[in-house]
Amino acid sequence: MKNRSASLREEIEEMIAMGQLQPGHHLDETELASQFGVSRTPIREALIQLASMGIIDMRPRRGAQVATVSPQQLVEMFEVMAEFEAMCGRMAARRMSNEEMQALQSAHRACKEASESGDSDDYFYQNELFHQLIYQGSHNEFLSTQAMNLHRRLRPYRRLQLRVRDRVKMSFHEHDQVVAAIIAGDGELAAQMLRGHIIIQGERFADLIASMKKLSAAT
Repeated sequence: MKNRSASLREEIEEMIAMGQLQPGHHLDETELASQFGVSRTPIREALIQLASMGIIDMRPRRGAQVATVSPQQLVEMFEVMAEFEAMCGRMAARRMSNEEMQALQSAHRACKEASESGDSDDYFYQNELFHQLIYQGSHNEFLSTQAMNLHRRLRPYRRLQLRVRDRVKMSFHEHDQVVAAIIAGDGELAAQMLRGHIIIQGERFADLIASMKKLSAAT
């Protein structure tokens, strides 16, 4: 059973991922304790956990704030994420059991339903499960853990990317190619499809930065 600080960490992380707490937002322990109806101790422990994940920054005498990422850092992080996903996809195509492939297809169908509903936030959650199943399907615990850690660090930006016009539709189409490659046991194609699915460059990067600026201006 999760302890209170772990569940608080997840709740605060979710608020950051969903844009309720913006990059640079100061995290006041007293305010958070009042909001969640707890003492400051589990809040402080939760913030320390989030800081260890790179999701928030804790600075002496300045307290905690939601981490900010420069455009250059964002590109670099997505580049690494693309390679993690490619490795996971290559291994998953070789190692996934029939049951795991069925679970992946089920997650893919859930993504389709979310895509057709036009709900980018619902698609965001279904998309997370889809990718987590590929990480697990690699059957490489170290790689899966590293991929999941960076995935969590990039959650707010992956969500914003899905709000760009037609991105959900394109994302689902890319999933189609990934699933087909994995089921066919074609590790190199799965790696290629996942790398292209994750990497941001050109227009996609410009759209993401524009979304970040628009959201920042609205807060």
